[in-house]
Amino acid sequence: MNTVLSVPRHWRRGGLTLGLVVGLGLALLLAVGPVSPANAAGPLISQGRPVVASSTESAAAFPATAAVDGNLGTRWSSAFADPQTIQIDLGATKVIDQVVLNWETAFATAFAVQVSSNASSWTNIYSTTTGTGGVQTLAVSGTGRYIRLNLTARSTQWGYSLWEFQVFGTDSTTPTPTPTPTPTVTNPPGQALLSYKKPGTASSDQNDANCGGCVPASAFDYDPATRWATSSTTGWVDPGWISVDLGATATISKVVLQWDPAYATAYRIQVSGNNSTWQDIYSTTTGKGFKETLNISGTGRYVRMYGTARSSAYGYSLWEFQVYGTGGAPIAPPVQPADPTFPATNLVWSDEFNGANGTTPDAAKWSPEVGPGVNNELQYYTNNNNARMDGAGNLVIQARREVTAGSACPGGPCQYTSGRLNTYGKFSLQYGHVEARIKVTGTQGLWPAFWMLGSNFFATRTPWPNSGEIDIMEHIGKVPNSTYSTLHAPAYFGAGGFGSPFDLGSDVSAGFHVFGMDWDSKHMTFSVDSNKFFTVDRANLEATRGPWVFDHPFFIILNNAVGGDWPGAPDGTTVLPQNLLIDYVRVYK
Repeated sequence: MNTVLSVPRHWRRGGLTLGLVVGLGLALLLAVGPVSPANAAGPLISQGRPVVASSTESAAAFPATAAVDGNLGTRWSSAFADPQTIQIDLGATKVIDQVVLNWETAFATAFAVQVSSNASSWTNIYSTTTGTGGVQTLAVSGTGRYIRLNLTARSTQWGYSLWEFQVFGTDSTTPTPTPTPTPTVTNPPGQALLSYKKPGTASSDQNDANCGGCVPASAFDYDPATRWATSSTTGWVDPGWISVDLGATATISKVVLQWDPAYATAYRIQVSGNNSTWQDIYSTTTGKGFKETLNISGTGRYVRMYGTARSSAYGYSLWEFQVYGTGGAPIAPPVQPADPTFPATNLVWSDEFNGANGTTPDAAKWSPEVGPGVNNELQYYTNNNNARMDGAGNLVIQARREVTAGSACPGGPCQYTSGRLNTYGKFSLQYGHVEARIKVTGTQGLWPAFWMLGSNFFATRTPWPNSGEIDIMEHIGKVPNSTYSTLHAPAYFGAGGFGSPFDLGSDVSAGFHVFGMDWDSKHMTFSVDSNKFFTVDRANLEATRGPWVFDHPFFIILNNAVGGDWPGAPDGTTVLPQNLLIDYVRVYK
């Protein structure tokens, strides 16, 4: 399974000062204002799969396999007649959400994309009679083991010809995360969460391109990456409110508000038994935003935040509105795994890269991502052509000058190739110690990284930065002595990511270094060669920057980018090829 880069590639940027990382996110919106969720395609699932075609112009020169080999320099070409088909066996039932067709000049003006469970009965999931050729990216929805193109009208007197036929999607069942012990959690007396998944109402809400799904339910879903906001057309006024129905009368002991920057400077917390007559149990005219934990006392079935003064010209917005106490009709929230004890010494996953010289990464642990990068990067990530073992205990990800015909990078076809690998669907973790021993590349225009992305990005299509991103190590050649560690989330991402540089005092690329991170539900600590240089305290982060979105599984990524907005392009000083060497990656609990 190869992962595609046509979905947002998130996410990595650099940093210059503690707490404010100055660089650029990969495929993110840097404009001031809310980020709207975007649907993400699943991983590439068609590459290298068995493929058959109704015909070929030349089995030797233009075989059907050329359409699924990840090589934009090879192609399938059919006989010069209608109709024609090309069919891929995905190996198991898949949920298909995107198809990308990279046509040669001989394209189809009329065709259908079809799926099947048995390769005999077919269902259309897309059809057109006005095909335009070029690169067609088709958002589709269907389930099947087999997928085919049924081609019925040609654009020329020749046949049909495809450089690539790419299919993206996921297993029909979501991959099971790596098991982690989940202990029983006992809430302190009077501190049960009563508001989880309870119905909410509000003075208004927003659900548009700027804030999709910013409805009352998003404040009660125990998901710090979703939020409620008042309407952008009618809700930027006072008062503004949001309330929750606890299902039965409850005794309230605590309310937690995690504000978006559109917070209330003056507001009241109110309770009611009938959702019409309200009693104040807390009020303030000096609200500070971010996370406010209010230890209060009151009784009622309904609880309301009633805002009377806004912090800005915008409305009101809450990531989370949590009500704690006794009574009500609570729904138990998800149970989180236990925090590990540090130093963590139980090795739960590793790759020592001890394969023979020239062998590719272990397919049981790593998937190659194939395609061009984002952030104005200049490389084309190949299907492990640039990722091989050296026979001396290292994985080598090589960046080199090599044009990929038919690809698209800033300025034209990609002039460089490199590699990017991830563990999605094969290994993920929530909490623990993660480390890798790496010798980075070190020349102008190179951007190696060792990082993690929330598994929900693929598993549930959670958009970036809502999925969360943890950059354990980034390095750019133009700053030879430093590496960077950064967190990205909906309230802090891209140039505003939360992180810190580490100055080694000498060229990082001169030798191997161990880049590590300790992670539990309360903090993350980043280190280089066991030197702990940056700790993120959850309570401080929530009180000063925004929600902590790191209480779910993440997968691991290794890549060696060329160019991009942060490192800049290679120049006359750049030395290529450059080898990123990884001695090992290890995870401890």
